[in-house]
Amino acid sequence: MAASPAGKEQSVDLGSLSLQQLTAVKKQLDDELEHLTNSFAKLRAAQAKFGDCIRSIKAGISSSTPGKMILVPLTSSLYVPGTLSHPNKAIVDVGTGFYVEKDSDDAEAFYKAKVDELGKNLKDLEGIVQSKSSNLRVIEDILRQKVISGSATTNPASHA
Repeated sequence: MAASPAGKEQSVDLGSLSLQQLTAVKKQLDDELEHLTNSFAKLRAAQAKFGDCIRSIKAGISSSTPGKMILVPLTSSLYVPGTLSHPNKAIVDVGTGFYVEKDSDDAEAFYKAKVDELGKNLKDLEGIVQSKSSNLRVIEDILRQKVISGSATTNPASHA
């Protein structure tokens, strides 16, 4: 499908496209699907990370007492020992390198909102992936039909 200048989609009769054009459309859809699938995986990983933050707040901060020993993450694989100075406070990464101190309930609500937002985005993206996959199957079917009909018309001529 091609977009018109007004931004509305126009339908194209896929059967009228050549094998070369269909192959190009199939490659474009394959590339789009790969990109969307990678994006889906990254969103899912981010959602899991925010879920881990919620669990950490519930288990590690809100029920703790001052002076409790904890491991503080410096990177995704490097932790250093520390002591909990305020059991009802958390430093929250709000994005692009900015951190904000929040009480544990506000921090938990912040991360819950992030998980919910990502869940909505994942659901939307899943619909797009399913639609693109369906389009890809249609194009693959038409390609198969054209190859079969093309070989059926060339085979009898080659036997003559």
